[in-house]
Amino acid sequence: MFRYMNQSLLNDSVLVNLYRNGDEKAFEILVRRYKSRVYTAIYLIVKDSYTAEDLLQDTFIKAIGTIKSDRYNEEGKFLPWLMRIAHNLAIDYFRRDKRYPTIVMEDGSNVFDSLDFSEDSAESIQIKQESHARLREMIDKLPAVQREVLIMRHYGDMSFQEIATATGVSINTALGRMRYALINLRKQMTPADRDRYVSNS
Repeated sequence: MFRYMNQSLLNDSVLVNLYRNGDEKAFEILVRRYKSRVYTAIYLIVKDSYTAEDLLQDTFIKAIGTIKSDRYNEEGKFLPWLMRIAHNLAIDYFRRDKRYPTIVMEDGSNVFDSLDFSEDSAESIQIKQESHARLREMIDKLPAVQREVLIMRHYGDMSFQEIATATGVSINTALGRMRYALINLRKQMTPADRDRYVSNS
């Protein structure tokens, strides 16, 4: 009992090691210690309390799986590691979402804007799905920080102030990352992509 009472004074690395060796209470302390901070970080991105709660649970489940399988090697950096898991899950939430955003490029043209069909026939729905799968494929090839801001902006409908707060950077940095994301997205486009999916209207 004495050992458990004093676990709250132990640092994260010691608690992780205790948990790895079968001490379930050690992880409970880590959850209590960081639950609020992780939830807030997720909520800043998804802006929905129910979704944030779900992703919070997913974050700790993923952390447990990594530690239990002996793949955790972030000694002394538990919180930054945990926050990265949470952050990635929040971004992945938008990538799984079925919304089809119109992305405005750096020259003012709209990516896939021409896919707003008046009637969603089976054929048009298939074309739309294929087109947005292609867009997601191109987005996935962007550098991580550029991909992150583009997804937050166009899939999450976040302002640049919100993006800056959620990612811990200045607004100018967020804007710069967005600009380079759009430039790099355009570089990936084939002539066929541009002809079929980019509208200047």
